[in-house]
Amino acid sequence: MRVAVLGPGGVGGLVAAALHRAGVPTTVVAREETVAVIAERGLRLSSLRLGELVVHPAATSRLDDDVDVLVVATRARELEAALGRVSGAPGLVVPLLDGLDHVALLRERFGPRAVAATIAVQSERVTPGVILQSSPSLRVELASDHPSPRPRMAAFRDVLRTAELPTRLGDTEACVLWSRLVYATAVACTTAAYDRPIGAVRDHPRARLELEAAVDEGAAAANAEGAQLDPDAILRTLWQADPATSSTLARDIAAGRDDELETIAGAVVRHAAAHDLATPTISDLIARIRSRALLA
Repeated sequence: MRVAVLGPGGVGGLVAAALHRAGVPTTVVAREETVAVIAERGLRLSSLRLGELVVHPAATSRLDDDVDVLVVATRARELEAALGRVSGAPGLVVPLLDGLDHVALLRERFGPRAVAATIAVQSERVTPGVILQSSPSLRVELASDHPSPRPRMAAFRDVLRTAELPTRLGDTEACVLWSRLVYATAVACTTAAYDRPIGAVRDHPRARLELEAAVDEGAAAANAEGAQLDPDAILRTLWQADPATSSTLARDIAAGRDDELETIAGAVVRHAAAHDLATPTISDLIARIRSRALLA
């Protein structure tokens, strides 16, 4: 199986390094300056799960080959521009992005070969070609409501497992996408609003109530779209999360970088509004985070 990874950031770099180490023919697709760094120094991964790795996958600024799998791991706002680097016709497209709207964009181009997918991990790009994966937990989920890509999905699941990336096939696209989005929204909004890791959020009376309310509001929106989520199950996962867990959003806000607040929490608010559902807690957290960003 030949795999290309578009966007070797925190998630894409982790996946590319793990696949290459496992002997999977892997090509990284990135900007010219990142390609040059990887070509010269390799892709460096410091991982709590996989250890210290330096691998040398193929790297290119443009993908013309018809690979078996294209893993898309850009940020959501960079997706359209990044797709300009891909001219081939991959057999399966696996987007590991937060949010919901990217699936429709990918389907416009790739049809049902673009499936729903999520990854639960704390991983970040330190500098181009250098990745730090710091969470003990890691899980990939894939789903498609269309039957045609399912055999390829099952084959890719097995490849990811061989590369020590735990992967399962979910029941429906809505369940896979929304379960991750509800969890991510609650964690991202509370850790960014309070500038504290999840353990401190859980221990703070007001923050804990907001965390619970954010899960309830997100689950209501998810279930209005057929996800059939149990908010109590999501909360149980949150109570068991490593207390040091933070979020990319919190780190971006603290550093004054562009963030994905609209991609994550904004998506929940928009989809909830389409079903006449209120999201007062998430909306208030968004407003407070925006105030913090202005002061950063």
